[in-house]
Amino acid sequence: IAYASFGQKAKTTSKTVTIGIMSGSKQDAKIWDTVKKTAKDKYGITLKFKEFTDYSQPNKALASGDIDLNAFQHYAFLAQSNKSTGDKIVSIGDTVISPIRLYSKTYTKVSQYKSGDTISVPNDPSNESRALYVLKAAGLIDLKSGLTLATVKDITKNPKNLKIKELAADQTARSLSDVQGAVVNGTYADSAGLDYKKAIFVEPLNKNSHQWVNIIAANKKDKNNATYKKVVKAYQTEATKKAINKQYDGVELAAWDADFSK
Repeated sequence: IAYASFGQKAKTTSKTVTIGIMSGSKQDAKIWDTVKKTAKDKYGITLKFKEFTDYSQPNKALASGDIDLNAFQHYAFLAQSNKSTGDKIVSIGDTVISPIRLYSKTYTKVSQYKSGDTISVPNDPSNESRALYVLKAAGLIDLKSGLTLATVKDITKNPKNLKIKELAADQTARSLSDVQGAVVNGTYADSAGLDYKKAIFVEPLNKNSHQWVNIIAANKKDKNNATYKKVVKAYQTEATKKAINKQYDGVELAAWDADFSK
């Protein structure tokens, strides 16, 4: 909704934009407070938030026009969502990436792995693929080239004859007492009390990991909306980056100016 502003002091038209986000994270709330202030102070945009508890809901709400934008998903999630629903939702700006990590209670570095050791990975298609690419980046396995989603069947080299144990994503952290390593998503690592600084390998920023960058998304018809572009600009600032670093201390990283070209 736009309200015309009058008077010489008003540099921009006042607008309200509603963004769908996931509920529950105090850290994210602090980051959005920073973005909200920038949007208001610099662009005259009032940000409002609608919180969801189910990952299937924010894209439905966006497609139906209940919200203007959402910010909860990465590129890979959006691609799968559009494919299954037929929605035409697009990214209009990068936000953060939460690198996944390889943890071990047995070893302190990747080079210590021995023949026949077991590493657990999430068993859902996107996270399993992501975990296998982490093991590839760590030099433990190799995978077929040109894959959209990798599975254990796509392992072409496994010099240490590692056993890959596929588990529900929320079980990988719990398996650490029974295996020599586990690739654990940030959410589950946090809830399991794992110290991310003690991870023995961190997902690198490269061409493959770019699909895991979180985004601000809009309906395709709104991808060039000037107000929404200003919301992205309000997010992609040094102030936001400082807030991300303060709240997450390396667990999440600002992604909009990171180098994924490697």
